[in-house]
Amino acid sequence: MDTTFRDAHQSLLATRVRSHDLLLISPFVAQQFNSLYSLENWGGATFDVALRFLHECPWERLEDMRKAIPNIPFQMLLRGANAVGYTNYPDNVVFKFCELAVQTGMDVFRVFDSLNYLPNLIIGMEAAGKAGGIVEAAISYTGDVSDPRKTKYDLKYYTNLADELIKVGTHVLAIKDMAGLLKPNAARMLIDAIRQKHPDVPLHIHTHDTAGAGVASMLACAESGADVVDVAVDSMSGMTSQPSMGAIVAALIGTPNDTKFDLRDVSEYSAYWEQTRTLYAPFECTTTMKSGNADVYLNEIPGGQYTNLQFQAYSLGLGEFFEDVKKAYREANLLLGDIIKVTPSSKVVGDLAQFMVQNKLSSEDVLNKAEELSFPKSVVEFLQGAIGVPYGGFPEPLRSKVLKDMPRIEGRPGASLPPLDFAALKTKLQESHPHISNKDVMSVALYPEVTNDFLTFRENYGPVDKLETRIFLTGPKVGEEFDVTIEKGKTLAFKTLAVAEDLTPNGEREVFFEMNGQLRSVFILDKEAVKEIHVHPKASKGDKSQVGAPMPGTVIEIRVKVGDTVEKGAPLVVLSAMKMEMVVQAPMAGKIKTLDVSQGMRLEGDDLVLTIE
Repeated sequence: MDTTFRDAHQSLLATRVRSHDLLLISPFVAQQFNSLYSLENWGGATFDVALRFLHECPWERLEDMRKAIPNIPFQMLLRGANAVGYTNYPDNVVFKFCELAVQTGMDVFRVFDSLNYLPNLIIGMEAAGKAGGIVEAAISYTGDVSDPRKTKYDLKYYTNLADELIKVGTHVLAIKDMAGLLKPNAARMLIDAIRQKHPDVPLHIHTHDTAGAGVASMLACAESGADVVDVAVDSMSGMTSQPSMGAIVAALIGTPNDTKFDLRDVSEYSAYWEQTRTLYAPFECTTTMKSGNADVYLNEIPGGQYTNLQFQAYSLGLGEFFEDVKKAYREANLLLGDIIKVTPSSKVVGDLAQFMVQNKLSSEDVLNKAEELSFPKSVVEFLQGAIGVPYGGFPEPLRSKVLKDMPRIEGRPGASLPPLDFAALKTKLQESHPHISNKDVMSVALYPEVTNDFLTFRENYGPVDKLETRIFLTGPKVGEEFDVTIEKGKTLAFKTLAVAEDLTPNGEREVFFEMNGQLRSVFILDKEAVKEIHVHPKASKGDKSQVGAPMPGTVIEIRVKVGDTVEKGAPLVVLSAMKMEMVVQAPMAGKIKTLDVSQGMRLEGDDLVLTIE
């Protein structure tokens, strides 16, 4: 399977690759690589990032790719009961999502759960199967079955899980090695053990090449009886991405496992991505990671999370402490009980790690001060049981200290959620977005705020996904000419002429340009020039009554007002930064004296949130 269209760029370029660039190379892939088992091109973070940052509809991406590549099965990543989100959804949302995905062109569903929690996995498998998709149940791999000292996730753990998934009726069994921890020797042991018990089940192995051992591991899998392995085209492979397609194709020439792919085609495919990748330089993981790094065997950071974790660290002002974040990631994982780490459980570990570095907390500090700390929202929800039950149970006494008397979810989280009324949701959305489609409604069901922002943006600015990538990311230079094809046979020619120096009273600048030879102008808000200089007061470190922001972020929810009486640990305000939410809790019982923030306000770390008497 080729992962270039999804996991490779999720792992190397923070999922920022646009449909525009994927569709340009699609006809070549359809022609030269039609014997691939599948092409992974959807799901995972692509759904969220397309809407949130690229201003494009993920459903349209899938539809357009299906037209361009009608002859290779498409594969997506489905997070079990989490669908393509970070939380649990009502069961009917997961079923409806899979139904729409198949209608839009999806074939194979790799279904996994971030904790290998069987009830969540089974819901995803049933939804994909009912929709008519090929069900590929995945076991998320962690630990090391070849190391006798690592006893929690041993060979028996994996073979038992395989038995359960095969019993439930998976069509294909996948091993999802999301951090690249599967060493060649462990690969042989694992594949052999499953093969002996289940000689006829197709086996599909996924890994990341973070440590540099990926090619060796995938060759070991092939020799041990695996049917499919994941690769990325050479210029989009290696490090946190998948092993190199060219290396594996070349290594297998003349062997019983010869792929029959032509290395010249691989080279041409790679050359396209080598050029295209330069457009996305600001999102490169190689800003700090120049080569494979075997420290992944210590920190166990999934390849798909690595670049996003870096971006989060920089946006939280922790860029220079990224090595500390990696060390804290290992500590955070052990604090949480050594859990399986893949979205969304990996986000829980990442959020806790950054929280520890931000607040200079050791593992001992977290345990000792757990009752008074304002933990990231994802950590609190994980401990409540919101994404399922981890193997071996929840960590104690940490769970009891953090949750105090907060509610706990028993069993499968989605089971207690009432079905979503799609018709009512669509009617409500039509008030603000009259032309909304059923696919947009599904996007809102999964990502309410993100999709609402996307729909508003699209109504204001039209299909910006049709712009070339450099123009989209940086804007045109004065005097530059460029074309935009908005639909087949309809191309617009633009030339930027000038930008007015003077601001209007509304803080706008007039921009002059030609469109198809006609002189035009538009007024555009200059966001930089109209920024008000606002210095927010800081919370005094020595004053216990002043509550400061535990991280930089935007205020997305205020749960108290002046005069309210609160208990120690009560939620006060919710902050959000780069997909990470944090609930600021009351450090002591008392009365809200002042509220120093408002909805939508952007805060820096330690900015004063409120005071308590």
